[in-house]
Amino acid sequence: MVYTSISNNKIKELKKLQTKKYRDLTGLFLVEGYKIVKEAYLSGVLEEVYLLEGIDNIVPIQANIISSKVLSFLATTKTPQPIIGVCRKKEVTSFGNHILMLDNIQDPGNLGTIIRSSVAFNIDTIIISTDSVDVYNEKVLRSSMGMIFKINIVIASLPQILGDLKKQEYTIIGTKVDGNEELKTFSKPAKYVIIMGNEGNGVKEEILAFCDKYLYIPMNANCESLNVGVATSIIAYELNMR
Repeated sequence: MVYTSISNNKIKELKKLQTKKYRDLTGLFLVEGYKIVKEAYLSGVLEEVYLLEGIDNIVPIQANIISSKVLSFLATTKTPQPIIGVCRKKEVTSFGNHILMLDNIQDPGNLGTIIRSSVAFNIDTIIISTDSVDVYNEKVLRSSMGMIFKINIVIASLPQILGDLKKQEYTIIGTKVDGNEELKTFSKPAKYVIIMGNEGNGVKEEILAFCDKYLYIPMNANCESLNVGVATSIIAYELNMR
C-alpha cells in the first residue's frame, strides 16, 4: 500500500497516536528512526512499518510506503529518518526482584535517561506514577534510545501498588537528602523497590510513609541535590555491583 495523502483515514488515525489519550485508548504508539524501529521488532512489539518510498526496509515485516509529505505529517522531528513504526504496549506479568518506582517525574529527558540506566544496571521493572510524563511521549522514546523495549514498564497509582508490594515482602526504599542509610554502606535486600521523586520536590510524603528505609547519596556540601536522572543512575549502578 502506498499512502500519499495526509487526508487518508489510516494516516489520520496514525496521527492521533501522537496524543496520550489515543495511545491509552488503543494500546499503540509510534516510534521514529532505524534504531528504535529495529529494537521494537527484536522485542516482538512492532505491529506495522511505514517507509519512505524508495528506501529499503530494515525489518522482515511488509512495509507500507509513504510519501515525503506523509512522513513529515507523522514525524515529530524536523528532519526525520525515513521510517516509522507502530508498536503495541507490552504487557507485564511479573515484576522481578529489582523495582524502580518513579513519583511524578516530569522531564522527558530525565525519564529517558532513567530507562537507559535501568536497563544497563539490571533493574527488572520501572513503575511510573500516573502523574508523571507519559513514557510513550516522543521525547521520552527518543532519549531512551530504544531501551524502553528491554525493560518492564508499568503505569500505576503508587499508593495502591505499594501496599501490594509490601505484602509480597519487597523492601521499600525511599530516597531523600536527609535519609538515614548511606548508599555506599547500604546492604542490598534480595527484593527491593527504590523510589525516586519529582525533579523539584522529591518523593511525596504520602509515598515516603510506605518506606522501610531512607537512602541518600553523600556529596559535597556545596551541592544541594543531584538531577534525578543522575541520582537514579548512581543508585542503580551501586546496587548492581553488589
